[in-house]
Amino acid sequence: MNRKRIALIAHDYKKEELITWALEHRDILAKHHLCGTGTTSGLVSERTGLTVKGFLSGPHGGDQQIGAAIAQDEVDMLIFFWDPLTSQPHDPDVKALLRMAVLKNIPTASNVASANLIIKEC
Repeated sequence: MNRKRIALIAHDYKKEELITWALEHRDILAKHHLCGTGTTSGLVSERTGLTVKGFLSGPHGGDQQIGAAIAQDEVDMLIFFWDPLTSQPHDPDVKALLRMAVLKNIPTASNVASANLIIKEC
C-alpha cells in the first residue's frame, strides 16, 4: 500500500464537520500520514484517536507551513473545509495555500462531497 501524506485543515465553523468526516473515514485515514494546522490537528487527533502532526494554527502561519510542505512535495492530498461565509483575517495565506495546491496538482477537497470522492482513491 502506498501511504499518502494528507493535510487536514478546517476553519472554525467547519471543524466539527471535518471531525465527523474523519470519524467516518477513520480506518482509511489511519493507514496514512496525517498533518494539519494547529487547532484542527489537535481536535482531530483528540476526537478520533488518529495521529496528526500539528503545524501552527492557520492565522499564526500554519497555512503557510502546509503550503511550504506542498511546495516541497511533502503533501499528497489536501482536505480543507473552509468557511465561504466568514471572512478570515489570514485570507491571503489561505489563497496562497490553495494556489500552491493547484500549482503542484494536489487533489484538494473543500467539503464533505469532494472529500468523500478523494478518500476513495486511498
